[in-house]
Amino acid sequence: MNKAGNRKGKRNWEPYVWLLPSILLISIFVIFPILIVFRLSFSEISKAGVVGGFVGWKNYSDAVHLPAFKTVLINTFWWVLSVVGLSTLLGFIIALVLNQEFRGRKIARSILIFPWATSLVIQASVWNYIIKYEYGSLNSVLLNLGIIKEAINWRSSYQIEFVWECAVGIFVTIPFVAFCVLSGLQSIDDSLYESAIVDGAGFWDKLFHITLPLVRPALSVSTVLNIIYVFNSFPIVYTMTKGAPANKTDTMITYLYMLNFYDRKKGPANALSVIGFIILCICAGIYMLTVMRKEENL
Repeated sequence: MNKAGNRKGKRNWEPYVWLLPSILLISIFVIFPILIVFRLSFSEISKAGVVGGFVGWKNYSDAVHLPAFKTVLINTFWWVLSVVGLSTLLGFIIALVLNQEFRGRKIARSILIFPWATSLVIQASVWNYIIKYEYGSLNSVLLNLGIIKEAINWRSSYQIEFVWECAVGIFVTIPFVAFCVLSGLQSIDDSLYESAIVDGAGFWDKLFHITLPLVRPALSVSTVLNIIYVFNSFPIVYTMTKGAPANKTDTMITYLYMLNFYDRKKGPANALSVIGFIILCICAGIYMLTVMRKEENL
């Protein structure tokens, strides 16, 4: 009995020993920095970065009452919604195409990975060159094809520039969604589709009753990760516009960076980072709860 009890006790704590390195790494590089940011958001911080005493909610009040706060919050909402939403839709469609048998499918899959594998700074710089008014390649191609008679200013307003930022974000995010969905599609047994065809099911019937339910776990993972990645995305916005003019094209991440390192308002910047963290947790939590409830109802 003693030996059996010792073995049972060993089995109880053994998994925690194997998990200990991961727990330590997460604590040091994730949890500990988050706690530091939370503490700094309630502290007085000088322009030189010297941390002072406790100031309560002052940093949060200052951050919320900044002139550009409302604009940046709205921009961040549209940035995440458009990039995550459209990249998920387009990525799903592309995954359906790449899951079919056709000549050159391997080449098509290889080409699709390029936008995702390339540095975001390089991608944004290339697109900056493409839409240049004076010597951009987009105007050059359209002029040579005779589609337009004179060069178009593709960056004539900050609204259009923000649309271009979103477009680049969608372009570089599509491959990630497509490959996540493609992995889910390849795990579906072909016999399910064959049975559905025998029962007279059409394309839309198979899509909504077989494909979507079985691909939902892969879509859930890609969507949650996309929300996190896109919300925290810095290189595209900073490389293309740096938030100009007057923070009109900034998102939360680029704005708090400019606030911290250019304006030297370190207290409000830390408060903004905490606000962004909470918003992100709420959005991801709501989405996961919604998906889990739908799966339970199936």
